[in-house]
Amino acid sequence: MYYFVLLYLHVIGAAVLLGTGAGIAFFMLVAHLRKDPAVIAGVASIVVLADFVFTATAVVAQPITGFLLARFLGYPILDGWIALSLLLYVFTGAFWLPVVWMQIRMRDLARAAATRGEPLPAAYHRLFRWWFAFGFPAFFAVLAIIWLMIARPVFSLY
Repeated sequence: MYYFVLLYLHVIGAAVLLGTGAGIAFFMLVAHLRKDPAVIAGVASIVVLADFVFTATAVVAQPITGFLLARFLGYPILDGWIALSLLLYVFTGAFWLPVVWMQIRMRDLARAAATRGEPLPAAYHRLFRWWFAFGFPAFFAVLAIIWLMIARPVFSLY
């Protein structure tokens, strides 16, 4: 029973990471394409909240449930596919943390522009390009981690 609870929580965490990330990207992109600062500010506010409630929770839970699963199944943490998953996880985090900051900043810039009745400033557009670019490596790294969890290929990193 312990194994299935851990596995369930780990799979749900992976689904939350992938689903929330894809959803956030979709909603931010659609809001951006509207070019309406009030819409962008509203959507970005929800996106920032979702990142803290869902993504951050899964970010904390994943390594815990993953470690406990590996220990339960007798996999060494430095086993090839686990070690690569952990490296990709850190890689994803290196892109996700700046993205959260960018979303907060874009929200604030859009909110200020909406309040003043002005168009979005150049700083918003610069941040959006960086935000967009940062999403791809993180998204593909999460896809690779999920593949590694399913396939569990046998190899060594050392």
